[in-house]
Amino acid sequence: MLNLSKEAIIDGVLEEFSQLARIPRQSGHEKAVSDYLVKAFSDIGCEVHQDEVNNVIADLPATAGKESAPMIILQGHMDMVCVAAHGVNYDPLTDSIKLVRDEKFLSADGTSLGADDGIGVAEALYIMKNLKSHGPLRAIITVDEEQGMTGAVHLDAKYLKDAQYLINCDSENYDELTVGSAGSVNIDFNRKLTYSAPQGNKAYKIHLKGLLGGHSGMEINKGRANAIRIMAILLNALDEAGISYELASFIGGKARNSIPAEAEVVISTMAEAQVIQEVIDAERDSCLDKYGAVDNNIEFDLTAAQPQRVMSEADRDSIIRLLIYLHSGVYAMSQVVPGLVETSANIGMVKLKDGEVLSIACLPRSSNDAKIGEFILQADILAQMTGFTAVIDKQTPGWKENQNSKLAKVMLEVFEAQNGIPMKVETIHAGLECGYHVMKNPELDVVSIGVNTFDIHSPKEREELATIPPQIKLIVETMSRLAE
Repeated sequence: MLNLSKEAIIDGVLEEFSQLARIPRQSGHEKAVSDYLVKAFSDIGCEVHQDEVNNVIADLPATAGKESAPMIILQGHMDMVCVAAHGVNYDPLTDSIKLVRDEKFLSADGTSLGADDGIGVAEALYIMKNLKSHGPLRAIITVDEEQGMTGAVHLDAKYLKDAQYLINCDSENYDELTVGSAGSVNIDFNRKLTYSAPQGNKAYKIHLKGLLGGHSGMEINKGRANAIRIMAILLNALDEAGISYELASFIGGKARNSIPAEAEVVISTMAEAQVIQEVIDAERDSCLDKYGAVDNNIEFDLTAAQPQRVMSEADRDSIIRLLIYLHSGVYAMSQVVPGLVETSANIGMVKLKDGEVLSIACLPRSSNDAKIGEFILQADILAQMTGFTAVIDKQTPGWKENQNSKLAKVMLEVFEAQNGIPMKVETIHAGLECGYHVMKNPELDVVSIGVNTFDIHSPKEREELATIPPQIKLIVETMSRLAE
């Protein structure tokens, strides 16, 4: 056991987290943080393996007398979703996260915090560094969970097959035990654009900002607006108002799995700014009618621009049609678990690749794998209808509840004994790597837990400090009972 004060546990875990925050670790760019973890776990006394995709597997031998205890895995991911507030100068490939701590929360200065899942990694380091008596322990820290679960896909099954229990530390509520999660699929719509010189004698940049954004799984049911969809509807409204315009650019969103809080277009036209503004004002009123109860800080900025080129009319119309056709938001609620989203989709990003290919990134999720198949079929048809190419990634498996989980039973008992309240049992509408782990070892007993984290994948992300000690004590006591 760890006989430490709450303050000592918080300080110890945050010390580990602060080291991670210094290292840029955007999804797909984890080599530096992976190398750091190799050294950090080695310094603890672990036997460490770094695989070909930079996953880190660290084995800590059992202490004397505990050698026959079952292997327990602590698992998290090292990458993070990197987003910044409007006006904040931040390069996710080179800049550290600037931590801000007050009496209640840990947050970041103008950017996402990366507690998803840096805090889980910090917990694994802290526990393995400080635990005095334990059976064989393994930490598995994966790469690229946020974009495509590349680490979980490539993780060698041998690191899962010799273990009996796995505690995933990538959930967001300290009093919830997650026992199932949704599957998903990454879909990209790509279209090569044709450009020409603008014909209009005026040009404007329209910037939509002020939306809440957030996690496209955990917050998809909260009625938040999608900036990319709103911008597409605005462009369509310009056309319906009889305003002739050419589209020079369309960008929006920061990550596939984050509800976009901002979007920006540049148009060339003969119309006066006042005429454009009237359409914008009407669309803002419409947005407030639709989303104002939740997203009430919707802002449109109209400023002058000077584009050097514009897309063809066919490109413009295809982009708008596709973005309006695509579903974004809740698609179906669970018929089994009251209040749980069964199926949803998110239009996460619109960006220009290589200067000439417009790419639209979408992420459907579902606890029903067959429903994902519907979105894949829809993607192929919509791509054909709009002149895009649909690039469909491998489907991520869902994770179904294990009704006979000993790990869940023990953890529920420990939590109530330690905290005096029962722990809630949840299946979540978000992706976790647990689906891949169970697929590779169906006998593996798996749960997911986490500390209270709010507004993840956004610049408002924050960690509730008081929930860290209960989490550490829960993990440690659960491991102790399983080793008996």
